[in-house]
Amino acid sequence: MHSKSLEDTNRRKVISDIAETYKQLYINPDDPEAKDKYNCIVRMGEDPEFITLDHFIGSYMDTDEYMDTPAGRVRIVTLYERSDFVTFLKIMAHRCEPTKIPPTQGASLLDGVINWRRIDAHKEDFMKNSLKNGNITPDWNSEFKRFTADKSNYLDALIVLSSGPYSNVKASMLRLDDETWLSYSHTIRLYHECTHFICRRLYPDKIDAVWDELLADAVGIYAALGHFDIDMEALFLGITKDGYSHGRLENYVDRDGYACEDEYLESLNELARKTYQTLLRIETVFETHPHKTPFEFVSVLEESKDQL
Repeated sequence: MHSKSLEDTNRRKVISDIAETYKQLYINPDDPEAKDKYNCIVRMGEDPEFITLDHFIGSYMDTDEYMDTPAGRVRIVTLYERSDFVTFLKIMAHRCEPTKIPPTQGASLLDGVINWRRIDAHKEDFMKNSLKNGNITPDWNSEFKRFTADKSNYLDALIVLSSGPYSNVKASMLRLDDETWLSYSHTIRLYHECTHFICRRLYPDKIDAVWDELLADAVGIYAALGHFDIDMEALFLGITKDGYSHGRLENYVDRDGYACEDEYLESLNELARKTYQTLLRIETVFETHPHKTPFEFVSVLEESKDQL
């Protein structure tokens, strides 16, 4: 193998290891036939026609690890090249459908990813045990239906993180140096997505787009800084006590639901003012519950939601 090819392989090691489990990663999402190839691999469990990861750059800083949460274990993938993060999401989150990943998005929770390797492993055990017990015509089709009736047998949860400043906010806006802000950003992203994972598993009846973001950001900020910083969160969302400026809040409001732009902006400003007041109350919750872990605050805040 040429040195350049070996370098590319080593740089893509993390992505390569993940692709052994999720073979759809071998698809270039910009391929005109990507959607059909995706369906064959993910829906039918077929192997890809070509084994290549040339559509990924890779980085020696990429990581693949697991984290235990109150809702169970989740796989954490960190990709340091922005283009790799975007490509990964196009394949894994958007099923190779044409899509744009907003620059403010730096992480994603993928809960419910089909793992055909777990199905294949169960099939191998089932066939061996059947033959061992004298059944020379094992009914795999029936066993497949029984096995997959329990989604926990074959669905995985992944969190994919990018590098770079959180919510596309520059370090200078927070009066931090770049290195410190990148470190904080990684922790905020990690705990933000883990909080989404916990809430969707433990509080499925309480899902609300804006509240979920407030809660996840608050836990992430607390994990990174050791305290909740209301000014930092307001900057992420682009809000003040007087209304909306520019930030992520607009991502959670359906613009199409308004008759005109003025009506939409007024609604956004009103939501910003209410959200800022909620942040003040969240700040009080953190101050009145010292010494709790970030994940303990998930349940504290969820249980305080109706009062906030």
